[in-house]
Amino acid sequence: MKITDLLAETFSALLGNKVRSGLTILGIVIGIGSVIAMVAIGQGAQSSITSSIQSLGSNLLMVQPGMQRSIGSQVRVQRGSSQTLTLADSKAIAENIPSVKAVAPQVSSRSQVTAKGTNTNTQVYGVTEEYASVRSVSVANGNFITAADDSNLTKAAVLGPTTAADLFGEDSDPVGQTIRINKLDFKVVGVTVAKGGSGMSNQDDVIYIPLATAQRFLTGNAYVGTINVEGVDAKSLEQLSVDITDLLLQRHKITDSTKADFSIMNQADIVSSMSAVTNQLTYLLAAIAGISLLVGGIGIMNMMLTTVTERTREIGLRKAIGAKKGDITVQFLAEAVTLTFTGGIVGVALGWLAAFAVYKFAGVATSVSLISVVLAFGVSAVIGIVFGYYPALRAARMNPIEALRYE
Repeated sequence: MKITDLLAETFSALLGNKVRSGLTILGIVIGIGSVIAMVAIGQGAQSSITSSIQSLGSNLLMVQPGMQRSIGSQVRVQRGSSQTLTLADSKAIAENIPSVKAVAPQVSSRSQVTAKGTNTNTQVYGVTEEYASVRSVSVANGNFITAADDSNLTKAAVLGPTTAADLFGEDSDPVGQTIRINKLDFKVVGVTVAKGGSGMSNQDDVIYIPLATAQRFLTGNAYVGTINVEGVDAKSLEQLSVDITDLLLQRHKITDSTKADFSIMNQADIVSSMSAVTNQLTYLLAAIAGISLLVGGIGIMNMMLTTVTERTREIGLRKAIGAKKGDITVQFLAEAVTLTFTGGIVGVALGWLAAFAVYKFAGVATSVSLISVVLAFGVSAVIGIVFGYYPALRAARMNPIEALRYE
């Protein structure tokens, strides 16, 4: 059978019952569109989380207080809340380990902040001058915390853009204004560049004040909550972590490393862990959406079986005038594959529009990749072949004499 004749017969058969063909295609469209949209949401979430973690800084290690629970365990007792790290530890890391580029200790507490009749509850960080470079914080207006602010116990504050908007409004300039933190007046000296985030991890909903000021007036002690360490490059982080561990164990007079009263988090490990989680989420979403593809495939098989039954006499006539089993099989298989390919094309477009709509109206990051589009077409082809093969084979095996007698 010529290709042109096969295509002509295929389109003629499918257009002969437009409503049934359209409904069958719709099942594939919904399935393919769902897979594309769900994968786009999952990949968008992975990209968003990765960029958010990387925006914390580059080549970063975070040393936090907290005792390890058991050998090999990633769960720490009172991680970040216990008091085992000091400013002296931070200085020792900076002075004794050559592969350290910069060190920025910090403390943090959540506080109620007021200004001119407005108030907000936000995270207040006590930081040093080095924090801006280590954690990639840029100032949009004004200045960041300086070494002089820290040494003089200055009540200066740098606001994140979300906090500034909550306290002073969207278009106002808060630099030079006064805010109250824990009933103490602080002068706003700067506003940072927006970095993005949401909920408790919103890097724009923060306030930075001098570390010494925070220790004196907010925490009331000399301990630090985190020591941020920037390595000279990504390759040195693993050895840098070992060096920091050895130094702090020696300083804290701990001989058994499993009983360390601190933990070290590698930024690269965090990115890898979060990527693994979001990958699993993407697979789960794709699997759920894939169920609709299976239903669409069953719809194609049902339609093709019905078509074979309706065209029994036609099949008998074709075989009687010399059509071979292969010709009949190819004819019906071509109809099934055409349905799925048409559904695949429309489904990809629908999935892309759905992903764009989620981003536009829900504000959720999405990312439609070429791999997901190619996979969608591949799956649609497989569905057409798998679910169309049995009806095609059934048509090819018909006895021409019995087929001609069929009423």
